[in-house]
Amino acid sequence: MSKPALTSLHQALRKGFQSLEKNQKVWTNALAACSPLMESLGNLAEQSRALSNVQMSKTPLRDFPDLEERLRFKLSQATDTVLGKINENMSSLQSVRDSISEQVSTVFQLYELNTESLDLPTLIERSATAPSVADMLEWLQDAERHYRQHFLRRKTLLLTLRADNLSLLESAPKRWKSLECFGSEDRITDTLCKVSFFIEAQ
Repeated sequence: MSKPALTSLHQALRKGFQSLEKNQKVWTNALAACSPLMESLGNLAEQSRALSNVQMSKTPLRDFPDLEERLRFKLSQATDTVLGKINENMSSLQSVRDSISEQVSTVFQLYELNTESLDLPTLIERSATAPSVADMLEWLQDAERHYRQHFLRRKTLLLTLRADNLSLLESAPKRWKSLECFGSEDRITDTLCKVSFFIEAQ
């Protein structure tokens, strides 16, 4: 077993978990900002549908000939604004996914460079303050997979949305909510608890 190899791997793992901790907060905040925006999107679609179902010529509003067109334009503008804000938050989610993928890739490259000098007992050894290298590698990989898959699912949902398809916009809030996965986020929080002493022991 090479002590320098283990030390450098521990440093890389520490950095990986520090990045995970910071990025989990960014992810949570971006998702929290998206929920009310998705609700707004659904509401705007319902308003657009209601407007389409009303025959203005048969209401007292018929005296305003361009009212329907102006209302439709305002709803369309509001929908574009909300979609723009959702896309801004998606950029934050993408930066989290990219940052975690990069950190995990760095850790695994270092591990692969040093596989010959890291024997099995070293990889599975635990201490009071540090989980085993094998466990920590697995946890980082699980976190990277979680953020990659969940970003992709949300991105795919957004790519299906079109301003001219009211049914998709109306169902968007429910479909977005169905993508929530508290179990996976809880596992990442548990992982960060398990490595808290390891992160601090620099």
